[in-house]
Amino acid sequence: MSPREWEYETIRPPRESTKKEAADPKGKLNELGAEGWELVESIEYVGGGTKFLVFKRPVEGEESTDA
Repeated sequence: MSPREWEYETIRPPRESTKKEAADPKGKLNELGAEGWELVESIEYVGGGTKFLVFKRPVEGEESTDA
């Protein structure tokens, strides 16, 4: 059995007009969740604040080439 393959997606959390506070990303998170994406990591700026949210989901339609 071959190991599972993953694909990845990243998004930047939305910012309010002040650029200091992140807007609530619930809508985008629900959209990605409905597409099979799972949040696995947040990458933060040095000194605070989230730069990226990292998601993964299994690659679909991949056929195993093991014989």
